[in-house]
Amino acid sequence: MTEQAKATPLCERFAVVDADSHIIEPADLWTSRISSRWGDMVPHVKFDEKWGEDRWYIGSKKLFGVGAFAQAQWPEFPPSHPPTLAQAVPAATDPKERLRYMDEVGVYYQLLYPNILGFHSHVFLNQMERELATECVRAYNDWLTEFCSADSRRLIPVMMLPFWDIDASVAEMKRAYEMGHKGVLFAARYDKVGLPRLIDDHWEPLLKQAQEMDLSMNFHVGFLANDEDLKGAVDQSKKLDFTRESSLNLLGNAQNVAEVVLSGVCGRYPDLKFVSVENGAGWLPFLAESMDWQWLNVGAHKEYTDRLLPSEYLYRQIYAMYWYEQDSMRAVLDKLGDNLMFETDFPHATSLSPGPASESPSPRDVMERSLEGISDEVVGKVLQHTATKLYHLEPPLRG
Repeated sequence: MTEQAKATPLCERFAVVDADSHIIEPADLWTSRISSRWGDMVPHVKFDEKWGEDRWYIGSKKLFGVGAFAQAQWPEFPPSHPPTLAQAVPAATDPKERLRYMDEVGVYYQLLYPNILGFHSHVFLNQMERELATECVRAYNDWLTEFCSADSRRLIPVMMLPFWDIDASVAEMKRAYEMGHKGVLFAARYDKVGLPRLIDDHWEPLLKQAQEMDLSMNFHVGFLANDEDLKGAVDQSKKLDFTRESSLNLLGNAQNVAEVVLSGVCGRYPDLKFVSVENGAGWLPFLAESMDWQWLNVGAHKEYTDRLLPSEYLYRQIYAMYWYEQDSMRAVLDKLGDNLMFETDFPHATSLSPGPASESPSPRDVMERSLEGISDEVVGKVLQHTATKLYHLEPPLRG
Protein backbone atom coordinates (compact mmCIF):
# COMPACT_ATOMS: atom_id res chain seq x y z
CA MET A 1 0.00 0.00 0.00
CA THR A 2 1.29 3.44 -0.86
CA GLU A 3 2.00 6.06 1.82
CA GLN A 4 -0.80 8.17 0.37
CA ALA A 5 -3.28 5.30 0.77
CA LYS A 6 -2.14 4.73 4.36
CA ALA A 7 -2.80 8.39 5.13
CA THR A 8 -6.41 8.12 3.94
CA PRO A 9 -8.78 7.83 6.94
CA LEU A 10 -10.08 4.32 7.54
CA CYS A 11 -13.68 5.47 7.21
CA GLU A 12 -12.90 6.55 3.66
CA ARG A 13 -11.13 3.33 2.76
CA PHE A 14 -13.87 1.07 4.14
CA ALA A 15 -17.67 1.18 4.32
CA VAL A 16 -17.70 1.05 8.10
CA VAL A 17 -20.43 -1.00 9.79
CA ASP A 18 -21.61 0.23 13.17
CA ALA A 19 -22.86 -3.13 14.39
CA ASP A 20 -24.69 -1.75 17.42
CA SER A 21 -26.60 1.51 17.61
CA HIS A 22 -30.04 2.38 18.91
CA ILE A 23 -33.17 4.17 17.87
CA ILE A 24 -35.16 6.23 20.37
CA GLU A 25 -38.78 5.13 20.14
CA PRO A 26 -41.26 7.93 19.37
CA ALA A 27 -43.93 8.66 21.96
CA ASP A 28 -46.74 7.46 19.69
CA LEU A 29 -45.08 4.29 18.44
CA TRP A 30 -47.63 2.00 20.10
CA THR A 31 -50.59 4.30 20.72
CA SER A 32 -50.80 5.06 17.00
CA ARG A 33 -50.68 1.40 15.95
CA ILE A 34 -52.51 -0.62 18.59
CA SER A 35 -56.23 -0.68 19.32
CA SER A 36 -57.42 1.68 22.05
CA ARG A 37 -59.41 -1.19 23.53
CA TRP A 38 -56.31 -2.04 25.55
CA GLY A 39 -56.52 1.32 27.30
CA ASP A 40 -53.47 2.57 29.18
CA MET A 41 -51.82 -0.84 29.03
CA VAL A 42 -50.58 0.22 25.60
CA PRO A 43 -47.10 1.73 26.16
CA HIS A 44 -47.51 5.50 26.28
CA VAL A 45 -45.73 8.66 27.36
CA LYS A 46 -46.82 11.21 29.93
CA PHE A 47 -45.12 13.81 32.08
CA ASP A 48 -43.72 12.68 35.44
CA GLU A 49 -43.91 15.65 37.80
CA LYS A 50 -41.64 14.07 40.42
CA TRP A 51 -38.76 13.61 37.98
CA GLY A 52 -39.61 16.56 35.73
CA GLU A 53 -39.51 14.59 32.49
CA ASP A 54 -41.62 12.76 29.95
CA ARG A 55 -41.69 9.10 30.84
CA TRP A 56 -42.86 5.80 29.43
CA TYR A 57 -45.71 3.99 31.19
CA ILE A 58 -47.44 0.65 30.88
CA GLY A 59 -50.60 1.03 32.93
CA SER A 60 -49.37 2.60 36.17
CA LYS A 61 -45.94 0.99 35.83
CA LYS A 62 -43.22 3.60 35.28
CA LEU A 63 -40.50 2.78 32.81
CA PHE A 64 -37.56 4.91 31.69
CA GLY A 65 -37.72 8.56 30.72
CA VAL A 66 -38.08 9.15 26.99
CA GLY A 67 -34.55 10.53 26.81
CA ALA A 68 -32.89 8.07 29.21
CA PHE A 69 -30.98 6.44 26.36
CA ALA A 70 -30.30 9.59 24.34
CA GLN A 71 -27.28 11.07 26.11
CA ALA A 72 -25.25 11.58 22.92
CA GLN A 73 -24.10 15.22 22.73
CA TRP A 74 -26.03 16.03 25.91
CA PRO A 75 -24.10 18.79 27.73
CA GLU A 76 -24.22 17.11 31.16
CA PHE A 77 -22.49 13.95 32.35
CA PRO A 78 -24.49 10.67 32.50
CA PRO A 79 -26.82 9.58 33.89
CA SER A 80 -28.30 13.03 33.22
CA HIS A 81 -30.31 12.91 30.00
CA PRO A 82 -32.80 14.95 27.95
CA PRO A 83 -36.15 15.26 29.74
CA THR A 84 -38.06 15.36 26.44
CA LEU A 85 -37.54 13.90 22.98
CA ALA A 86 -37.43 17.42 21.54
CA GLN A 87 -34.25 18.05 23.55
CA ALA A 88 -32.48 14.88 22.36
CA VAL A 89 -29.94 14.99 19.56
CA PRO A 90 -32.02 14.94 16.32
CA ALA A 91 -30.13 11.94 14.94
CA ALA A 92 -31.53 9.82 17.77
CA THR A 93 -35.09 10.15 16.51
CA ASP A 94 -35.06 11.25 12.87
CA PRO A 95 -33.80 8.85 10.17
CA LYS A 96 -32.66 11.59 7.80
CA GLU A 97 -30.72 13.25 10.62
CA ARG A 98 -29.30 9.85 11.50
CA LEU A 99 -27.92 9.43 8.00
CA ARG A 100 -26.36 12.89 8.14
CA TYR A 101 -24.77 12.04 11.47
CA MET A 102 -23.42 8.75 10.11
CA ASP A 103 -21.74 10.61 7.26
CA GLU A 104 -20.26 13.05 9.74
CA VAL A 105 -18.66 10.40 11.96
CA GLY A 106 -17.53 8.07 9.17
CA VAL A 107 -20.09 5.26 9.47
CA TYR A 108 -21.76 3.80 6.39
CA TYR A 109 -24.11 1.20 7.92
CA GLN A 110 -25.83 1.05 11.31
CA LEU A 111 -27.64 -1.90 12.87
CA LEU A 112 -30.49 -0.63 15.02
CA TYR A 113 -31.56 -2.03 18.39
CA PRO A 114 -34.47 -0.96 20.62
CA ASN A 115 -34.45 0.66 24.03
CA ILE A 116 -37.83 0.41 25.77
CA LEU A 117 -38.81 -2.94 24.24
CA GLY A 118 -35.30 -4.30 24.74
CA PHE A 119 -34.41 -3.15 28.24
CA HIS A 120 -37.96 -3.46 29.57
CA SER A 121 -38.92 -6.74 27.90
CA HIS A 122 -39.59 -8.18 31.36
CA VAL A 123 -42.33 -5.57 31.86
CA PHE A 124 -43.97 -6.44 28.55
CA LEU A 125 -43.83 -10.08 29.61
CA ASN A 126 -45.08 -9.64 33.18
CA GLN A 127 -47.49 -6.69 33.05
CA MET A 128 -49.43 -7.33 29.83
CA GLU A 129 -51.71 -9.94 28.44
CA ARG A 130 -49.70 -12.02 25.98
CA GLU A 131 -51.87 -10.99 23.04
CA LEU A 132 -51.11 -7.31 23.65
CA ALA A 133 -47.41 -7.95 24.23
CA THR A 134 -47.23 -9.78 20.91
CA GLU A 135 -49.05 -6.91 19.17
CA CYS A 136 -46.46 -4.52 20.65
CA VAL A 137 -43.62 -6.57 19.16
CA ARG A 138 -45.21 -6.59 15.71
CA ALA A 139 -45.91 -2.87 15.88
CA TYR A 140 -42.29 -2.20 16.82
CA ASN A 141 -40.94 -4.31 13.95
CA ASP A 142 -43.26 -2.51 11.53
CA TRP A 143 -42.18 0.90 12.79
CA LEU A 144 -38.49 0.01 12.63
CA THR A 145 -38.89 -1.13 9.04
CA GLU A 146 -40.43 2.23 8.20
CA PHE A 147 -37.64 4.11 10.02
CA CYS A 148 -35.02 2.21 8.00
CA SER A 149 -36.81 2.89 4.72
CA ALA A 150 -35.12 6.32 4.67
CA ASP A 151 -32.16 4.31 3.31
CA SER A 152 -32.67 0.55 3.57
CA ARG A 153 -29.14 -0.10 2.35
CA ARG A 154 -27.56 1.75 5.28
CA LEU A 155 -30.10 1.56 8.14
CA ILE A 156 -30.40 -2.06 9.21
CA PRO A 157 -33.31 -3.35 11.33
CA VAL A 158 -32.85 -6.10 13.93
CA MET A 159 -36.12 -7.79 14.85
CA MET A 160 -37.66 -8.36 18.25
CA LEU A 161 -39.64 -11.58 18.79
CA PRO A 162 -42.56 -12.40 21.11
CA PHE A 163 -40.37 -15.02 22.80
CA TRP A 164 -43.14 -15.94 25.26
CA ASP A 165 -45.02 -17.62 22.36
CA ILE A 166 -42.90 -19.98 20.26
CA ASP A 167 -45.41 -20.27 17.40
CA ALA A 168 -45.86 -16.50 17.24
CA SER A 169 -42.08 -16.10 17.31
CA VAL A 170 -41.59 -18.44 14.38
CA ALA A 171 -44.24 -16.56 12.42
CA GLU A 172 -42.85 -13.14 13.35
CA MET A 173 -39.33 -14.18 12.37
CA LYS A 174 -40.59 -15.04 8.88
CA ARG A 175 -42.61 -11.85 8.63
CA ALA A 176 -39.81 -9.55 9.81
CA TYR A 177 -37.27 -11.34 7.62
CA GLU A 178 -39.46 -10.70 4.59
CA MET A 179 -39.65 -7.02 5.59
CA GLY A 180 -35.86 -6.77 5.52
CA HIS A 181 -34.76 -7.39 9.11
CA LYS A 182 -31.24 -8.81 9.18
CA GLY A 183 -30.87 -10.31 12.64
CA VAL A 184 -32.76 -11.37 15.77
CA LEU A 185 -32.60 -9.81 19.22
CA PHE A 186 -32.51 -12.82 21.49
CA ALA A 187 -31.41 -14.16 24.89
CA ALA A 188 -29.71 -17.33 26.07
CA ARG A 189 -31.19 -17.52 29.59
CA TYR A 190 -34.93 -17.55 29.14
CA ASP A 191 -35.09 -19.85 32.15
CA LYS A 192 -34.67 -16.65 34.22
CA VAL A 193 -38.27 -15.76 33.30
CA GLY A 194 -39.72 -19.24 33.69
CA LEU A 195 -39.27 -20.50 30.13
CA PRO A 196 -37.25 -23.57 29.12
CA ARG A 197 -33.49 -23.35 28.67
CA LEU A 198 -32.29 -22.78 25.15
CA ILE A 199 -31.13 -26.39 24.75
CA ASP A 200 -34.71 -27.59 25.32
CA ASP A 201 -36.67 -28.92 22.33
CA HIS A 202 -39.13 -26.07 22.98
CA TRP A 203 -36.82 -23.71 21.06
CA GLU A 204 -35.98 -26.03 18.18
CA PRO A 205 -38.52 -24.61 15.67
CA LEU A 206 -37.11 -21.13 16.17
CA LEU A 207 -33.39 -21.98 16.22
CA LYS A 208 -33.74 -24.36 13.31
CA GLN A 209 -35.54 -21.72 11.25
CA ALA A 210 -32.95 -19.07 12.12
CA GLN A 211 -30.19 -21.44 11.02
CA GLU A 212 -31.99 -22.17 7.75
CA MET A 213 -32.52 -18.44 7.11
CA ASP A 214 -28.92 -17.68 8.11
CA LEU A 215 -30.15 -15.13 10.66
CA SER A 216 -27.82 -14.42 13.56
CA MET A 217 -29.09 -14.51 17.14
CA ASN A 218 -27.95 -11.34 18.88
CA PHE A 219 -27.45 -11.19 22.65
CA HIS A 220 -27.64 -7.52 23.63
CA VAL A 221 -26.50 -6.48 27.08
CA GLY A 222 -29.46 -5.71 29.33
CA PHE A 223 -31.99 -7.68 27.30
CA LEU A 224 -34.23 -9.77 29.57
CA ALA A 225 -32.86 -7.89 32.58
CA ASN A 226 -35.02 -6.93 35.53
CA ASP A 227 -35.41 -3.64 37.37
CA GLU A 228 -32.61 -4.42 39.82
CA ASP A 229 -30.20 -5.38 37.03
CA LEU A 230 -30.76 -2.02 35.34
CA LYS A 231 -30.96 0.20 38.41
CA GLY A 232 -27.27 0.94 38.80
CA ALA A 233 -26.56 1.36 35.11
CA VAL A 234 -29.34 3.85 34.43
CA ASP A 235 -31.07 5.25 37.51
CA GLN A 236 -28.30 5.77 40.01
CA SER A 237 -27.23 9.39 40.37
CA LYS A 238 -24.04 8.60 42.27
CA LYS A 239 -21.09 8.53 39.90
CA LEU A 240 -19.28 5.70 41.68
CA ASP A 241 -22.37 3.49 41.66
CA PHE A 242 -23.04 4.27 38.02
CA THR A 243 -19.45 3.43 37.07
CA ARG A 244 -19.41 0.16 39.02
CA GLU A 245 -22.79 -1.13 37.92
CA SER A 246 -22.48 -0.17 34.27
CA SER A 247 -19.00 -1.73 34.06
CA LEU A 248 -20.25 -4.99 35.53
CA ASN A 249 -23.33 -5.00 33.31
CA LEU A 250 -21.06 -4.80 30.28
CA LEU A 251 -19.73 -8.25 31.15
CA GLY A 252 -23.23 -9.71 31.17
CA ASN A 253 -23.00 -11.65 27.94
CA ALA A 254 -20.33 -13.96 29.34
CA GLN A 255 -23.21 -15.93 30.83
CA ASN A 256 -24.99 -16.10 27.48
CA VAL A 257 -21.90 -17.23 25.60
CA ALA A 258 -21.11 -19.89 28.18
CA GLU A 259 -24.71 -21.12 28.01
CA VAL A 260 -24.83 -21.69 24.24
CA VAL A 261 -21.32 -23.15 24.16
CA LEU A 262 -21.47 -25.48 27.16
CA SER A 263 -25.13 -26.53 26.99
CA GLY A 264 -24.58 -27.99 23.54
CA VAL A 265 -26.60 -25.42 21.57
CA CYS A 266 -23.66 -24.55 19.32
CA GLY A 267 -23.03 -28.22 18.64
CA ARG A 268 -26.68 -28.88 17.91
CA TYR A 269 -26.93 -25.93 15.48
CA PRO A 270 -23.43 -25.78 13.97
CA ASP A 271 -24.25 -23.15 11.35
CA LEU A 272 -26.11 -20.80 13.67
CA LYS A 273 -24.23 -17.63 14.60
CA PHE A 274 -24.52 -15.90 17.98
CA VAL A 275 -23.45 -12.28 18.53
CA SER A 276 -22.45 -10.61 21.78
CA VAL A 277 -23.69 -7.03 21.44
CA GLU A 278 -22.53 -4.01 23.47
CA ASN A 279 -20.37 -6.12 25.77
CA GLY A 280 -16.93 -5.44 24.39
CA ALA A 281 -14.63 -8.29 23.44
CA GLY A 282 -11.55 -8.23 25.65
CA TRP A 283 -13.01 -10.84 28.00
CA LEU A 284 -13.73 -13.45 25.31
CA PRO A 285 -10.22 -14.96 25.00
CA PHE A 286 -10.15 -15.35 28.78
CA LEU A 287 -13.58 -17.00 28.79
CA ALA A 288 -12.46 -19.40 26.05
CA GLU A 289 -9.37 -20.39 28.03
CA SER A 290 -11.33 -20.68 31.26
CA MET A 291 -13.99 -22.94 29.74
CA ASP A 292 -11.34 -25.17 28.14
CA TRP A 293 -9.42 -25.42 31.41
CA GLN A 294 -12.47 -26.42 33.42
CA TRP A 295 -13.73 -28.75 30.67
CA LEU A 296 -10.51 -30.74 30.90
CA ASN A 297 -10.07 -30.18 34.63
CA VAL A 298 -13.33 -31.89 35.58
CA GLY A 299 -13.09 -34.58 32.91
CA ALA A 300 -16.04 -33.36 30.85
CA HIS A 301 -14.13 -34.38 27.71
CA LYS A 302 -14.31 -37.99 28.92
CA GLU A 303 -18.05 -37.83 29.50
CA TYR A 304 -18.93 -35.93 26.31
CA THR A 305 -16.63 -37.58 23.83
CA ASP A 306 -18.52 -36.25 20.82
CA ARG A 307 -18.00 -32.60 21.83
CA LEU A 308 -15.33 -30.18 20.70
CA LEU A 309 -13.42 -28.05 23.16
CA PRO A 310 -15.54 -25.09 24.28
CA SER A 311 -13.12 -22.63 22.67
CA GLU A 312 -13.62 -24.30 19.29
CA TYR A 313 -17.34 -23.60 19.40
CA LEU A 314 -16.70 -20.07 20.61
CA TYR A 315 -14.31 -19.19 17.81
CA ARG A 316 -16.51 -20.94 15.25
CA GLN A 317 -19.89 -19.44 16.13
CA ILE A 318 -19.58 -16.49 18.50
CA TYR A 319 -19.16 -12.96 17.16
CA ALA A 320 -18.39 -9.87 19.19
CA MET A 321 -17.82 -6.15 18.82
CA TYR A 322 -15.88 -3.39 20.48
CA TRP A 323 -16.04 0.38 20.74
CA TYR A 324 -13.89 2.07 23.39
CA GLU A 325 -11.49 -0.81 24.12
CA GLN A 326 -7.83 -0.15 23.40
CA ASP A 327 -5.38 -2.15 25.53
CA SER A 328 -7.11 -5.50 25.08
CA MET A 329 -7.54 -5.24 21.32
CA ARG A 330 -4.34 -7.04 20.25
CA ALA A 331 -5.16 -10.23 22.17
CA VAL A 332 -8.70 -10.19 20.83
CA LEU A 333 -7.60 -9.72 17.22
CA ASP A 334 -5.16 -12.61 17.57
CA LYS A 335 -8.00 -14.97 18.45
CA LEU A 336 -11.12 -13.28 17.07
CA GLY A 337 -9.86 -11.49 13.98
CA ASP A 338 -12.54 -13.18 11.87
CA ASN A 339 -15.33 -12.64 14.42
CA LEU A 340 -14.83 -9.08 15.61
CA MET A 341 -16.85 -6.04 14.55
CA PHE A 342 -16.99 -2.33 15.37
CA GLU A 343 -19.80 -0.48 17.13
CA THR A 344 -20.55 3.02 18.44
CA ASP A 345 -23.54 2.38 20.76
CA PHE A 346 -25.04 5.69 19.58
CA PRO A 347 -26.79 7.48 21.30
CA HIS A 348 -26.23 5.83 24.70
CA ALA A 349 -24.22 7.11 27.64
CA THR A 350 -21.25 4.90 26.73
CA SER A 351 -21.39 5.69 23.03
CA LEU A 352 -18.66 7.17 20.88
CA SER A 353 -20.56 10.43 20.79
CA PRO A 354 -18.68 13.51 22.00
CA GLY A 355 -20.40 14.94 25.04
CA PRO A 356 -19.26 16.98 28.06
CA ALA A 357 -16.17 14.83 28.67
CA SER A 358 -13.08 15.59 26.62
CA GLU A 359 -12.31 11.88 26.87
CA SER A 360 -15.39 11.07 24.81
CA PRO A 361 -13.91 10.30 21.40
CA SER A 362 -15.47 10.26 17.96
CA PRO A 363 -15.79 7.02 15.96
CA ARG A 364 -13.23 8.32 13.47
CA ASP A 365 -10.62 8.76 16.22
CA VAL A 366 -11.33 5.39 17.82
CA MET A 367 -10.98 3.51 14.53
CA GLU A 368 -7.60 5.06 13.83
CA ARG A 369 -6.23 4.66 17.35
CA SER A 370 -7.43 1.13 18.08
CA LEU A 371 -6.47 -0.34 14.70
CA GLU A 372 -3.14 1.42 14.21
CA GLY A 373 -0.50 -0.95 12.90
CA ILE A 374 -3.01 -3.73 12.10
CA SER A 375 -2.91 -5.19 8.60
CA ASP A 376 -5.35 -3.86 6.04
CA GLU A 377 -6.85 -7.33 5.67
CA VAL A 378 -7.76 -7.55 9.35
CA VAL A 379 -8.92 -3.93 9.54
CA GLY A 380 -11.21 -4.52 6.57
CA LYS A 381 -12.80 -7.49 8.34
CA VAL A 382 -13.32 -5.62 11.61
CA LEU A 383 -14.74 -2.45 10.11
CA GLN A 384 -16.71 -3.86 7.19
CA HIS A 385 -16.50 -7.35 5.78
CA THR A 386 -17.32 -9.54 8.80
CA ALA A 387 -20.51 -7.61 9.49
CA THR A 388 -21.61 -7.27 5.87
CA LYS A 389 -21.25 -11.02 5.47
CA LEU A 390 -22.88 -11.93 8.78
CA TYR A 391 -25.88 -9.66 8.26
CA HIS A 392 -26.10 -9.99 4.46
CA LEU A 393 -25.78 -6.26 3.83
CA GLU A 394 -25.97 -4.81 0.36
CA PRO A 395 -22.71 -3.50 -1.14
CA PRO A 396 -22.10 0.19 -0.47
CA LEU A 397 -22.95 2.87 -2.94
CA ARG A 398 -20.07 5.30 -3.13
CA GLY A 399 -20.66 8.64 -4.82
